[in-house]
Amino acid sequence: MEELKQYNDAFLKACRGEEHDHVPVWYMRQAGRYQPEYMKIREKYSLFEITHNPEVCAEVTLLPVQQLGVDAAILFADIMTPMPAMGIDVEIKSSIGPVISNPIRTIEDVQNMQQLDPQKDVPYILETIKLLRQQLNVPLIGFAGAPYTLASYLIEGGPSRNYYRTKAMMHSQPETWHLLMDRLGDMTIEYLRAQIQAGAQVVQIFDSWVGSLNAKDYATFVAPVMNKIFTALEKENAPKIMFGVGAGHLLQEWNRLPVDVIGLDWRMPIPMARQHGVKKPVQGNLDPGLLLSSWSAIEEKTKEILDEGMKTPGFIFNLGHGVYPQVKVETMQRLTAFIHEYSREKMASASL
Repeated sequence: MEELKQYNDAFLKACRGEEHDHVPVWYMRQAGRYQPEYMKIREKYSLFEITHNPEVCAEVTLLPVQQLGVDAAILFADIMTPMPAMGIDVEIKSSIGPVISNPIRTIEDVQNMQQLDPQKDVPYILETIKLLRQQLNVPLIGFAGAPYTLASYLIEGGPSRNYYRTKAMMHSQPETWHLLMDRLGDMTIEYLRAQIQAGAQVVQIFDSWVGSLNAKDYATFVAPVMNKIFTALEKENAPKIMFGVGAGHLLQEWNRLPVDVIGLDWRMPIPMARQHGVKKPVQGNLDPGLLLSSWSAIEEKTKEILDEGMKTPGFIFNLGHGVYPQVKVETMQRLTAFIHEYSREKMASASL
C-alpha cells in the first residue's frame, strides 16, 4: 500500500472554526459502489463481512483518501452494525437496505434489547480504527445512526416511505417509544465513545429519515435523546457533526444541540441556514444528482457553494447526501481538486 505523507489537519481546523488554507472536503459514501476497486472487494465479501475484517475494512476506508485526495476518511461501516449485538436480527439486502426479521412492536421487545459493550460486541470496529490511525494522513471520522433513524428501521422492519408504524408508536405508545429512545441513545453514546477512544478524531451522527417528522414532534420525541447523546460526548474532545436529510425545518432544534458542525443537505442553502441563526461551522451541500451532469454545471454550483460557505469560518465541503453508484471516479477526483484549488486561491487573495 502506498505510504501516505504529511498530515493534513484542515478538516479538524474547519470543525473548530480555526484558520486553514483551503476548504476541506470529504464525501458521504466516499467508499462505495461507484468505485471499481470496491466492487471487486464486494465480489468476495458482504458488507458485514468487510466490517468484521479490520484489514479489509481499513483498505476500503483508505481507498477514497488515496484515490480522490479528500481531507478526511470516514470509517466504513453501516448504521446497523451495532444492532445484532443488541438482539436485532438484521440483514442488509442489496437494493433494499436493512431488513429486520424481529421488528420492535411492544415494550417487551424493547426491554429484551441487549446493552452494547463495544469492546466485546464490536471489537473489529475498534481494531479497524486503530489500524487506520497508523495509516492515515488525514483525520478519521467515526459515526453512528441516530436513534430516530435506527428506530424507524427497527419498528417498520425495513425501509419505509411514510413511517406510519414509527409515528403510531410515538403517539400511541409513548412509554415504549421513550424507552426505545433511551436504549438507542445509551448505545449511541457507548458506541461513539469507544470509537473516539480507539482513535476516531471526529464523529458524525446520521439521522437520514428524521425529516419525516414535524418540528413539534421532533422537539417532544427526539430532541431530548439527541441532547443527551451530544452532552455525554462533550468530554471526549472530538468535534461532533449532526446531519439529517430533508430536515431544514429542524435547523433551529439542531442549533440548540451541543454540536460543533451542522451538516446541510442540498435542499437548505447555506445563506438560509445562516438566516435561521446557525453560526456554527456548516458542512455541505452539493446535490449528489449533479455529479451525473456536465462538468460546467458541477463547477458552477460548486463555486456558488464555496463562495457562500467561505463567508464565515469553519466550512466543510460535502455532498447533500451520499455518492450515487453511477458517478464516475474521475468526476470525484476532478471535483476534489477543483475545491482545493479554487478555495486556496480565494483564501490567499482574501488574506492579502
